[in-house]
Formats: sequence, structure tokens, C-alpha cells
Amino acid sequence: MNRIDKRFKELKRQKRKAFIAYICAGDPDLATTRQLVLGLEKAGVDIVELGVPFSDPLADGPTIQQASQRALKNNVNLPKIFSMIKGLRQETQIPLVLMTYYNPVYHYGVKRFVKDAKAAGADGVIVPDLVPEEAGELTAACTRHGFDPIFLAAPTSTTERIKLISRASKGFIYYVSLTGVTGARKKLPAHITDHIRKIKRITKKPVCIGFGISTPAQVRQLSSFCDGVIVGSAIVNKAKACLPNKSAIPARVEAFVKGLIRGGLR
Repeated sequence: MNRIDKRFKELKRQKRKAFIAYICAGDPDLATTRQLVLGLEKAGVDIVELGVPFSDPLADGPTIQQASQRALKNNVNLPKIFSMIKGLRQETQIPLVLMTYYNPVYHYGVKRFVKDAKAAGADGVIVPDLVPEEAGELTAACTRHGFDPIFLAAPTSTTERIKLISRASKGFIYYVSLTGVTGARKKLPAHITDHIRKIKRITKKPVCIGFGISTPAQVRQLSSFCDGVIVGSAIVNKAKACLPNKSAIPARVEAFVKGLIRGGLR
């Protein structure tokens, strides 16, 4: 049982929902990212998604696109991220999920990517532009190394597709709350409840909702019928607001996320 499965098992026993936080690795630098992970854990975050900066993040809106560009200007890449994760594992056992695109994985080498990510201390990977039908090499490598491939379900996913996504996913299923890119929204679609209930009738795996979540009220609303919520752009925006005084970022983000968790989950 890896860290993700263990965390969801603990949450179920405690009758709590997961709070998953996304940050872009290397924004504004890897030293700050390391401090952010530790601060997020102190704030009460259950799982951290580490975004791998990429020049064409097609599932992401302007906020995360800009974060990726800031990280890329610092020459952040997979080997450097793996090295940072190795260092983090000396201080924390919080589950870490890499969120990347297939181009960096393919360029690095799929089997090598999974092997090195697992060896560094990561627990799983989300690849938004890789569908289960074309993910055979990745899922086989993940099975071999005890690494979780996490696939996305969308509002447009049919029953048959949800079944396929459920079979391919380990750790949890990532439900995209809307048809669009990442980014904080003031209002979320009304259909989410019905879609989550449909997925929950098909699978026993945890289902977590992401894209658009930015307020304690949204966290509270969505957590009432799913297994976890994922917040990304709102956190990245909070970090960006602290630039160029990057030393203030970890404390500011920790306070913001603590407010989301206390107001929405605890």
C-alpha cells in the first residue's frame, strides 16, 4: 500500500475528506517549492500535486501557464524535481503526485520516468493529455513499480468511459468539474452532484474534484458528495501575489490554505 492509498484509508476511518493542493514545481524556484510542500502539510493538506513545468500546458489556464513559464525560466526539469523530492522525503511522508504532460514523460523515457519518480519518493502521476487507451506503457511501468496512474473523468464522460477510467486509475479518480481549463471560478456547474453520484455507482475508488475551486464555500459544497477536493490556481495566484518578495510565499500560502480547509472541511 503506497502513501496515497494509506492516506485515503486513514481519511475514511476518520470520516474526513481529502484536501489536495496543486503547486507548480520551481515557481518561483525549487527551494521555495520545498518550503511550500512542508507548509501545506502543516496547513492540513492531505496530498500535494507537483506540477511539472511545460511550455504547452493545454489543460491549464493563464495562472498555471504563467507559473510554468516562471519555472522554465529557472531551467527547472524532471531531474531537478526528482532531486528536490528526494530531499523532501527526509522531512515528510505526505503523498506527492506529479502532474505533467506526456511530452516530458516521453522525452525522458516512460519506463525511466516511472522508475526514477518512484525512487525519488513520488507516489503517482496525472497526465491530462494521455488517455487510458494510449497509456499501456505507462500503466505497465506503474504496476511494476507500485506507482499510481491517475486518470481524468469529465462532465462529458459516458458510462463506458467512466468504467475504463476506473479500471485504469489507481489512487483516486480525478473528476474535472467543468469543460474548460484550470482557473479559479466564482461559480461551479450545477451538474457536478449528479455526475459524481454516477461515478460513485460505478467505482469504489476515491473520486476527487478539481478545476475551478477557490473558496471555503466551494470546498464545503463539493466535499459533501465526493472523496476530496483539489485546489490549484487559487493557491498559485496567492503565491504569485507575493512576488518579488518570495520569502513571504510559504507563510502566505499556508495561511490561505489553512483558511480553505478550516472553512470548508474541518
